[in-house]
Amino acid sequence: MAPAADREGYWGPPTSTLEWCEENYAVSYYIAEFWNTVSNLIFILPPIYGAIRTYKDGLEKRYLAAYLCLTAVGLGSWCFHMTLKYEMQLLDELPMIYSCCVFVYCLYECFKYKNTVNYPMLFILITYSFIVSIVYLKLKQPVFHQIMYGTLVSVIVLRSVYIVLWVYPWLRGLGYTSLTVFLMGFFLWNVDNIFCEKLRALREKMPPVLGAVTQFHAWWHILTGLGSYLHILLSLYTRTLFLKHRPKVKSLEQHIPNFCCSTSCKNQEICHLEPISLAQISSEQFCRL
Repeated sequence: MAPAADREGYWGPPTSTLEWCEENYAVSYYIAEFWNTVSNLIFILPPIYGAIRTYKDGLEKRYLAAYLCLTAVGLGSWCFHMTLKYEMQLLDELPMIYSCCVFVYCLYECFKYKNTVNYPMLFILITYSFIVSIVYLKLKQPVFHQIMYGTLVSVIVLRSVYIVLWVYPWLRGLGYTSLTVFLMGFFLWNVDNIFCEKLRALREKMPPVLGAVTQFHAWWHILTGLGSYLHILLSLYTRTLFLKHRPKVKSLEQHIPNFCCSTSCKNQEICHLEPISLAQISSEQFCRL
């Protein structure tokens, strides 16, 4: 982890239990970790669009909740990295637990009939979130949070792999892309933590623009935000296939993949699903037979 703040800034000395490798207040007097802050836009803007599309398409409200929870993670992380205050750290870390619980519920309820509620699973996930929150507020140990978060991510990954291997194998491209992008972010998160001193020394010798490329915690935000967004698309795709709709993953302005159902797509033709690659996600449409 990074040492104390390199410069004084608007929000005063950090009070968080974590501090990352980016030099504090190096870019702006008002933002403690500039690149770690602005990189959260990937958590905020695409999910907001996804939530709007989900609402307009009349899809199940739990997917609206999934998008909004992802947005909440981005907003909380923005506040945390902007201020490095403990209260804002909680606003970042606890929504990570809550959003993953929503993801778990959505993914494990993909193969149920409409208008059904799995109350036992809801009880388990709410209880899990409550216990993790209480214990974390008591312990204030980031490792505990990381283990609890990693547990939920593992559950999501196992279920996703099951779906793309044995239920809808033609969704492997989307599923594996989501997982690969997320794992790339996790890898860079570890690099940022382990080699922080070397990265800081390297940035001192580089122009500021090039130095920004070595802000690997910011890359963690970008890659995990994209991976989480793609995961929601996978979950939505699986659900609507089960309900015998005609789902599509198509591009928004040739860059951001988004989801639409047969009730809202402008182009209603039926086409074949093909395996989805990372390049295809950003440029092609896919429909169900």
